[in-house]
Amino acid sequence: MTSLNPVKRIGAHFVEMIRTHEPEVNKQDALKRGRDVLERLGILPERIDDFPHQFSGGMRQRVMIGLALVLGPELLIADEPTTSLDVIVEAQIIELLKELKESLKLTMILITHNIGIVAETADRVAVMYAGRLAELGLTDDLFEKPMHPYTQALLDSVPNITKKGQVLSWIPGAPPDLAEPPPGCLYHPRCPRAFDRCKKEEPSLTKHSGTYVACHLYDKR
Repeated sequence: MTSLNPVKRIGAHFVEMIRTHEPEVNKQDALKRGRDVLERLGILPERIDDFPHQFSGGMRQRVMIGLALVLGPELLIADEPTTSLDVIVEAQIIELLKELKESLKLTMILITHNIGIVAETADRVAVMYAGRLAELGLTDDLFEKPMHPYTQALLDSVPNITKKGQVLSWIPGAPPDLAEPPPGCLYHPRCPRAFDRCKKEEPSLTKHSGTYVACHLYDKR
């Protein structure tokens, strides 16, 4: 939302993007491609002549998605695509990304802290802690039977209306200082199931029942 240049029209953003990567494309053709992308995203093509401040937050988010799509990528990395949006616009953006993924045959990497969006959107989930993979598996498997203690704690901290009498949990302590990380498993200072090996040896990512997990609890060595 804040990545658009406030003194440039939307069309100028598309022209700059396209001609930087494809210098043989002239300005008029670049603008036409920009209009086509905007229309696909539910924005009137003529609004390519407007400035960023004339759009709502959700519309600016769509423009940014359009700038990412106009070069025809095979992979789209969506880093916190719904940040600062209200829940209604958030839902619209997620539906848009899902539709684009299917219609354009895109591979999409979605980076988010919103577990609800992960459950609704992703086919596979990678849970990261302190820059390392803690768990990787199919979305349904991860939500139904999380293996890593960190994944379990994350899911236990989210309200679930299907769980009667649910008591929300929290993770004590703070993330590690990556300039001086603790020895062994980076999560062990906060993990209620940590034992001596966790404090000395970093776990490797190994496969268990179709899910990859980095935890000594599942390492039988």
